[in-house]
Amino acid sequence: MPDPIPMRRALLSVSDKTGLAEFAATLVERGVELLSTGGSAETLRSAGLEVTEIADLTGFPEMMDGRVKTLHPVVHGGLLALRDNADHIAASKRYRIDPIDLLVVNLYPFEETVAKGAPWDECVENIDIGGPAMIRAAAKNHAFVTVVVDIGDYDSVLAQLAARGGGTDIGFRRKLAQRAFARTAAYDAAVSNWMADAAGDTPLRRHNFAGTLLRKLRYGENPHQTAAFYSDGSMRPGVATAVQCQGAELSYNNINDTDSAYGLVSEFRPEEGSACVIVKHANPCGVARGSSPRDAYIRAFDCDRTSAFGGIVAFNQPLDEETAEAVCDAFTEVIIAPDADAAAKRVLAKRGKLRLLTAGRLADPEERTVSFRQVSGGFLVQDGDWGRITPADLRVVTERAPTEPEIADLMFAWIVAKHVKSNAIVYARDGATVGIGAGQMSRVDSSAVAALKAGRMAVELGLSECAAEGSVVASDAFFPFPDGLLAAARVGARAVIQPGGSVRDEEVIAAADEAGLAMVLTGMRHFRH
Repeated sequence: MPDPIPMRRALLSVSDKTGLAEFAATLVERGVELLSTGGSAETLRSAGLEVTEIADLTGFPEMMDGRVKTLHPVVHGGLLALRDNADHIAASKRYRIDPIDLLVVNLYPFEETVAKGAPWDECVENIDIGGPAMIRAAAKNHAFVTVVVDIGDYDSVLAQLAARGGGTDIGFRRKLAQRAFARTAAYDAAVSNWMADAAGDTPLRRHNFAGTLLRKLRYGENPHQTAAFYSDGSMRPGVATAVQCQGAELSYNNINDTDSAYGLVSEFRPEEGSACVIVKHANPCGVARGSSPRDAYIRAFDCDRTSAFGGIVAFNQPLDEETAEAVCDAFTEVIIAPDADAAAKRVLAKRGKLRLLTAGRLADPEERTVSFRQVSGGFLVQDGDWGRITPADLRVVTERAPTEPEIADLMFAWIVAKHVKSNAIVYARDGATVGIGAGQMSRVDSSAVAALKAGRMAVELGLSECAAEGSVVASDAFFPFPDGLLAAARVGARAVIQPGGSVRDEEVIAAADEAGLAMVLTGMRHFRH
């Protein structure tokens, strides 16, 4: 087998025609014959290039609204024939099948059609059949055929031709073949996952995951781990879709923490007022509502100034100059908000390494999403935690019912607890967290950690009493014993929200009554491991 393989004939059939004419013109300069289909052929002719349409090659017109055009032996034989196999060469001559050395195909925009909410029939019509079939044929025969599925590879193909005397080498073709199979796999996954909702076949017999590389990262959680960041194509607002306006390259941990921060701040709708979330190591360390973004930030920062150092700050409203100046008073790794005005950007520009991301809009906390986690030998797949409650869902189980201000704080603390790693305990007062206990192996330990942070907050702010005095407390799951509940009462909590469901619920309720606590049950838990 000669290598590099000279390039004499190319088939170009693309949905995205960006850069097509320029790429093809360079091929023609190198003596490459062009074959094409419908709209691609028109684009090439409009650029003054000579092109043979597939219909003229096969003797069959495009038919059935373009569903059938490249599904023909003349096309697939040209892609699949082994150039060093005598039988293949003889069959090609007998049936007048000329080899195709380069295939350039990008598929019908199925993912984009689904993302814009198109009706079912339109989505179905954007499922490409001939394109994937040709791609797979060319990629299988990469020993002889170069296949391109991404316009980002046009320049590298031209560079290969220049460096290899008008041909491509096996290493290059093998790399492009891998990308081709990955593209068809991702495309099929998108179609399959889209159909899953309508099919109602749960759990799915086969679940497919696919992603498109956004960027290679310097390393993963630790410097000895390689890492990369991929988009799942869903366009859900957040770190994957945000524009980075300034700052150093995002790290693996930055991305993970920023995702956690924006997911929580998106729970607070902007029309209901300003909110700010500060995250450290994927856990919120300060969350607050405020009269303005600046006020919300200061209140969130004051919850745990120590943990906020080097944290991720998220806002539910656009960033303004006054807020940007306040954030710049402390060391911050990343700021993410729906938008930022010009004055805010000028302020932050003085902190060149600080990363500013604008996401355009908040995520919808009730959007039906899927989460998955790799385990040894497999994946765990579940619905996203879009469960929500309203004040009307609360069941008062103690002698004392919570007051209206306490109910507001209970609902606030419950939302925050949903985003804290289990076991989660959240103290809140007046629309701000005052102590958060996360990730402890027992709930009583989480209560103690949250109380410790509330006490430290009081010292830092010069308060005369523990910051948890007069607060409410949220627990992401039931109290298995009264001890965690009583730990909250000892530092001044006055009301409790928890799912209930323990075999010792009556014992816990009795302890709450004895301590003078108001307690409500949600009937819903929010484990987050």
